Amino acid sequence: MSRFITLAAVSVLGLAAGGCATQSRGDLTPATNYGLYSLHQPVVEHTNFVFDLTTSGDRVPDTELERLSAWFGSIDIGYGDRVTIDEPRGYESAGARRDVARIAGRFGLLLADGAPVTERSVQPGTIRVVASRSSAHVPGCPEWSDPGIDSPVRTGTNYGCSLNSNLAAMIANPDDLVRGQDGSGQGSAATAGRAVRVYRDRPPTGAQPLPTTTTSRTGQ
Repeated sequence: MSRFITLAAVSVLGLAAGGCATQSRGDLTPATNYGLYSLHQPVVEHTNFVFDLTTSGDRVPDTELERLSAWFGSIDIGYGDRVTIDEPRGYESAGARRDVARIAGRFGLLLADGAPVTERSVQPGTIRVVASRSSAHVPGCPEWSDPGIDSPVRTGTNYGCSLNSNLAAMIANPDDLVRGQDGSGQGSAATAGRAVRVYRDRPPTGAQPLPTTTTSRTGQ
């Protein structure tokens, strides 16, 4: 019995050593990835566009608002962009924020809180409008260095490129890849129930009889 246990232990150790021998050493790369996790993941980058406006008292003059509207159009601002206002410390103006918010609303955007850090401080008598834009891409794709049929048993070097590159290209707000959206939990059940109710109450398209038409031919 002891001999059998000893041989069994040696066999188990041999299998464990063989399994360890197939693992890659050093940093994991697409060529040494023996798992099903794709190393080609989307990377989100941010770009900040800065525009300074001159204020007049507690408001922004119409000429400055026209400049702001033209600037929004020049950078093609839209959904997914984040608009914030950086004001001089001690010179915060609620009226100026409302003016900028009105222009941003024309492009379907709301003002967000927490402006990012930008170069140079904001001078008194001005406010700084910051438009933050995020983009997503998958670096290193496509990856065609796989030797093909002679490669070991593992995922290909191009594994994950197609799926994640399409996801990065199609997502409306790339920041959702990082932190997602906070769900309120309100209205989701009603929305789902409405879809089911429409599906059940709508009569089938094949329930109605086929339309009939009458044609006549007249001779010459």
